[in-house]
Formats: sequence, structure tokens, C-alpha cells
Amino acid sequence: MKKKNQTKSLTMPKKMFWFSTPAVIMYTIFWIFPVFQLLRYSFTNFNGVNQNYDFIGLKNYMALLKDGTLQSVLPNTLIYTIVMVVGSNVLALVLALLLNSKIKGKGIYRTGVYLPTLFSAIVIGFIWTYVYMPGDGMIASIMNSIGLDGDKFNILANFNTALYAIIAVDIWKQVGTTMIIYLAGLQTIDTSLLEASQIDGCTGWQMIRHVKLPLISATITINVVLSVINGLKAYDYAFIMTNGGPGKSTNTLMFAIYKLAFNEQMMGKSAALSMIAFVLIITITIGMLIFMNKREVEL
Repeated sequence: MKKKNQTKSLTMPKKMFWFSTPAVIMYTIFWIFPVFQLLRYSFTNFNGVNQNYDFIGLKNYMALLKDGTLQSVLPNTLIYTIVMVVGSNVLALVLALLLNSKIKGKGIYRTGVYLPTLFSAIVIGFIWTYVYMPGDGMIASIMNSIGLDGDKFNILANFNTALYAIIAVDIWKQVGTTMIIYLAGLQTIDTSLLEASQIDGCTGWQMIRHVKLPLISATITINVVLSVINGLKAYDYAFIMTNGGPGKSTNTLMFAIYKLAFNEQMMGKSAALSMIAFVLIITITIGMLIFMNKREVEL
């Protein structure tokens, strides 16, 4: 009898496999199949409507290089990603360290920082379009009140500042989520380690640099990788606030994919750019994971 029960327990994991079947089917239908379909379209002149399209090989990929699409969107996307990663993580870490200390009303402050993440990108985009508006916008009004010319403040129409303006909006929205993850990491640190470092004479900065940061290295890895992915996938605010302009100064990789597919009806070329974006995001993400994991502290 005992032997039979042991045999049953050994066969259970094989039966449990069938519980994952619905998830595997859904994943195949909504992710695996679309990726391969996208790859197939990238070698055609499909316009998104007419099913009578031709196989054209690598012409879409060559066209992206020749017409300057990649040369214009990749620098914008990389700048967006780098500023997003540095800005959101540094600001979120500073806020997490402050709001993890013993200060009055820290729950209210945490809620205030996290609040922007609850709003949709469309709402935030329209709010910040008003904030940046020349003349009657919030910043322009403040400038007028202190004797400056708010009518000349038009940050979204300036080729040199528009990209950084929308990055600032994205950081403002994402910093709450990043801060919460850092707070979770800081609160897992054993207080006895902090007390021991104080006894050893560590100053506040030394404790942060040599104790807290190494102990939350895994949390830093998570936040940096998430920020990299968000930066590479940036689309919302370029679409809502600037429509890729002025010129192509805020034309990011994802926004270029959207324009090729729906504005210019070049679905095949858009699919080719999507595949390039797919490979780029996977490569950079895996590279970042390998790089960051090597520096994590093993506890």
C-alpha cells in the first residue's frame, strides 16, 4: 500500500502539467504566433489592408537604413532610455532613503509620490501639456508673476528641449513605482546590520554607500532593467504631447513604428522596424541583466 502511494506521488507532477495548458495556449496565440506573423510581414510589402502583397526579401530593412529612419529614431530612443534610467532611479532611491527614515507623515509623502502612477498616460500627457503651455501655462504664469516673459517659454516647440521635456514627464509618472520597489528592498535589510555599522562608527553616507546599497543590489537590478525596458518602449508622451516633433526631435522607436503602420500604411516596413526593436530590447535587457547580476551581493 505504501509503495502504491509513493508511485502516485511521483506521477503527480506529470499530471500537474495539464494545468498549465491554457496558459501555454494563450501565450502561443497572443505572443508566439504574432511575433512569427510580424517576422513574415517584415519581408513583404503588406500595407495593412490589401492581402495581395509580395515577398520582397530584405528591402524593408535596407529602406530603413537608406531613408534615415533608424539614424533618427535610435539616438532619440537611447537618450530617452539613458536619461530615464538615471533620472528615475536616482530620484526614486533618494526619496526611498528619505521616506524610509523616521520622519513624521512619511505615509502621506509616500502616497503623494506614488499618486501620479495611478493616472493614465493620456491624462498625464494633457496635464503636462498645459503645464508647459506658453503664455497661459502653469510654468509660464509663474514666470510672468516674477517679471519674466512667459510667452517665450515654449519648451515643447524647442528642438533642443522637447525630448527632455517629455522624459521629465515620464520620470514624474514612473518614480513612484520605482520608489516603492526601493522601499521594499530597504525594509528587508536586517536592522542588526545597521546597528553594527553604527557601532563601528559609520557616518550616514558611509552606511548608505557600504551597507544599504550593496544589500539592495538585487532591487537596483530590477529597477534598472524595468527602466531600460520602459525607456526603449517609450511612445505615449511623444504621441500625446509633441506628435514626434518639432521636426523629428521626439520621434522614438515605438512612435516611428506606429507612424509607419497607421499614418503611412507601410505595414511591412513597420514590421521590419518592430523586429529590429524586438532584437534591440531583448539584447540590451539580457546584457543589462548579466552586467547587473555580476555585481549583486550574495547574502
